[in-house]
Amino acid sequence: MRLAELSERSGVSTSTIKYYLREGLLAPGRQINTTTAEYDEEHLRRLRLIRAMIQVGRMPVATVREVLGHVDDDSLPRAIRLGTAVWALPQVPEPDEEDEYVQAAHQEVATLLDRLGWENAKQLTTVSPAYRSLVTAVAAFRRLGYDWGAEQIAPYAELMHRTAVLDLDSMEAHPSEAEQIEFAILGAILNEPTLQALHRLAQEEETTRRYGFE
Repeated sequence: MRLAELSERSGVSTSTIKYYLREGLLAPGRQINTTTAEYDEEHLRRLRLIRAMIQVGRMPVATVREVLGHVDDDSLPRAIRLGTAVWALPQVPEPDEEDEYVQAAHQEVATLLDRLGWENAKQLTTVSPAYRSLVTAVAAFRRLGYDWGAEQIAPYAELMHRTAVLDLDSMEAHPSEAEQIEFAILGAILNEPTLQALHRLAQEEETTRRYGFE
């Protein structure tokens, strides 16, 4: 397809597509002559992915370029390529490692990972934004005087593991590795708001079941 058709099918203006091409987010089309290039379904799928990352995920162009660079790097382990978008999403501030509540939270999260048998997660603690986010959340609870640690979090973690299994099962249903990785990126951007919304709806449902509307 020509640039105009790519624009029409994707809903992205030609000027924006040209910008993505200049920034290296989108691969060049097959050159037909000095002024015309041809694009295919791969360009269309990648363009939709880029728009999701920028518009829904609120990622800056530089971050999108970095994520796509990891995604396209066949030398990286597959787990890293799949997780790169999750790590690029906005994260909570780094925990203050000198804070006594943060130190206690590290111990609780370590106990949690041991209890769950999540050996791979234990190996990623020094680089995982998710681990740091959990430590920060646990520290905040404890700073406010709530006994919130491994014992209380474990049932939630087990539910989240079942969710992760569903995520990867859905991803592996796609035929090609490129599609699987793109689905994983979209899942990182779109599924977390979905899960948050479902959690809140479930809380509303259970609250009204227990206490009614009055």
